[in-house]
Amino acid sequence: MSAVSNLLGNRPLEEAMQRNLEALGPVPFDQADLAFAAEIQATLTAEEMITATRKTGVKPADPKPLSDYIIPLDTHGEVMIGSTDVGDVSWVIPTVQAHVPTMAIGTPGPHGNCAQRQNAGRTKALGHVAKVMAATAVDVLTDKILMAQMKKAHFEQVSEKPYHCPIPAEVKPPIQPRPDTL
Repeated sequence: MSAVSNLLGNRPLEEAMQRNLEALGPVPFDQADLAFAAEIQATLTAEEMITATRKTGVKPADPKPLSDYIIPLDTHGEVMIGSTDVGDVSWVIPTVQAHVPTMAIGTPGPHGNCAQRQNAGRTKALGHVAKVMAATAVDVLTDKILMAQMKKAHFEQVSEKPYHCPIPAEVKPPIQPRPDTL
């Protein structure tokens, strides 16, 4: 009934975004943000904390409630399982994703972060990543060399291995017509 493609990276875009992440620095969390995250972290298991560091590939020197560093571009942690339709988009147009801390280190996946959705630290993180994304967009739109590199990298990738929709052609979505349109 559904499927998604793997995300197709774009090295020139990734490097441009990394430069902006490094220029803007980590999310500017304050003491209240750290205290709230520490409260959340106190409810987590040791295994959840260990899993969090394995996913990023970076082990902080001491346990912290929130990440206060930028992970280097070529750092690889364990593969994280998940899905996103951004993967399919990335096969059509060069795409990059930004990752910033929005919850206490160790918080498990989407189901575990509900308590952290409406806090000031998360709002700061989302505003911060919006700046990173905007700066990267400005770079792409104003740097003709970056634009050409990004397009060339994408073209080479999809030429070598073209997009193939992972949903078989015979599968049709179970869409029910709305009664008011009959």
